[in-house]
Amino acid sequence: MTAFRKLFPANLRFDWKIVTLTVVSTLLLLVDYYYTLTPWKALDRTILYLFIPLAITMLVFRESPREYGFGLGDWRAGLTLTVLGILFMAPILWLLGRGDANIQGYYAHQLDGLPWTTFLDLFGWEYIFRGWLLFGYARKFGPEALWLQAVPFALSHAGKPGVETFSTIFGGFAFGWVAWRTRSFLYPFLIHWFVSTFTILVAAGILG
Repeated sequence: MTAFRKLFPANLRFDWKIVTLTVVSTLLLLVDYYYTLTPWKALDRTILYLFIPLAITMLVFRESPREYGFGLGDWRAGLTLTVLGILFMAPILWLLGRGDANIQGYYAHQLDGLPWTTFLDLFGWEYIFRGWLLFGYARKFGPEALWLQAVPFALSHAGKPGVETFSTIFGGFAFGWVAWRTRSFLYPFLIHWFVSTFTILVAAGILG
């Protein structure tokens, strides 16, 4: 019995919501990578990253999605940060999209359905990171949640152009800070939607 207690100390207790957030978000990312649920990848991601977390929030956690950043939040600050983020990112994206062959090769063929394909693809994507994980982790870890949610976000970019993937740990933090400041995932979503759509258009030579 003593040996058993040493292996499994009584003070090893877990916050069940943190466990749920971590396990479910990891499994959803893996399902997205390995499986196709519908003929449209953007719809798959809406189901996985928006509908499932919202269902767990309301039916399992018994909480309002607003507690996880699903709302307008501080919309004045949000709109200001969105405009500033777009103005800051546009010239960087234009230079990379015109000068990096890897970015051109990866994104130039993704024109079909713009801008709604990127809208659907990123709405749930931003919610799970800058809504569900960020505000869920923040309850226990405070501001450290900004970095914690950025880690799976960065790893989920593996396979994309290197310059993009290596930057995502910092980009994920920045998106998280916007959500933290505004109490809403909507504003990092708007910035990310612009980033993705603008990158594709530049890479394809539409804006260049």
